[in-house]
Amino acid sequence: MGIKKAKALLNELIEKAGGCAVMDGGFATQLEKHGACINDPLWSALCLIEDPHLVKMVHLEYLEAGADILVSSSYQATLPGFVSRGFSMEEAEAFLRKSVKLAIDARDKFWDANQGIEGHNYNRALVAASIGSYGAYLADGSEYSGSYGPGVTIDTLKDFHRRRLQVILEAGPDLLAFETIPNKQEAQAIVELLEDENVQIPSWICFSTADGEHASSGESFEECIQLLNKSDKVAAVGINCSPPQFILTLIEKFSKLTDKPITVYPNSGGTYDVTTKTWLPSKCIGDENFEISAVKWRDAGAKIIGGCCETTPVTIRSLSKVLKTDPKVTS
Repeated sequence: MGIKKAKALLNELIEKAGGCAVMDGGFATQLEKHGACINDPLWSALCLIEDPHLVKMVHLEYLEAGADILVSSSYQATLPGFVSRGFSMEEAEAFLRKSVKLAIDARDKFWDANQGIEGHNYNRALVAASIGSYGAYLADGSEYSGSYGPGVTIDTLKDFHRRRLQVILEAGPDLLAFETIPNKQEAQAIVELLEDENVQIPSWICFSTADGEHASSGESFEECIQLLNKSDKVAAVGINCSPPQFILTLIEKFSKLTDKPITVYPNSGGTYDVTTKTWLPSKCIGDENFEISAVKWRDAGAKIIGGCCETTPVTIRSLSKVLKTDPKVTS
């Protein structure tokens, strides 16, 4: 399938969902609710080794909640990360493929069970393979700062992402989700890599932000999005794992900067403690407020909406209900 047909598949899903597709929510959050221990440099990818059944279970929970797009459990799954744990390169690549396969298997199982049921309101979900930023691999919080140091160049970042991208593509996802990108440098590396590898499935690139006005590095979104606008391989742009109070203003800003669909999946508003690797929930918004906000985001122009850290299938069920039941809701 060429890139144009693949993009058409994404656009068709958005249309079937009423003009705004619902993606899943916090993956690690839900794994922990099922007893997974992921306080580890591999984070949720640790479950690909120890608890793959939990990975598939969480995917199914989000599908049941109404998700139109599943994101694989590969955000922090990197080849050097697995090798540093004593696995061979072949084993590391197998874990990456497994992350996509588990999502595809869950999607197919759920769709086979529901497509014949009269009156069901599910769409056949697309699987987006998660590719976290270089900072996510470093596990030092730099995906929220963009401070990679002077020794990290565009070529460094392309070399880091290249083989992981190749292996993930072999596994057959529908989409690529480049997540929590903190700076223009890494966005440029990704755009160049997509061209180098002649990737034929749509990608989205989502940035992180610390102040609601700039990328986490402090660079302007005007610069970052201008770069992405030049790439036919980048099908959508947006924000993820950033506070929900920033999202509406950013959608309005992005809408003026690009014609590409806008994707948003904020966290619940808590603060991430890099030292303890935990989320502090003191400023979190509840599911009801998340739902109200999501309607405003949709009406402002977002075409794909979901949740990130500290959101759950309850959050996504709420979003799915309000966004799909009445696409004309404006308050």
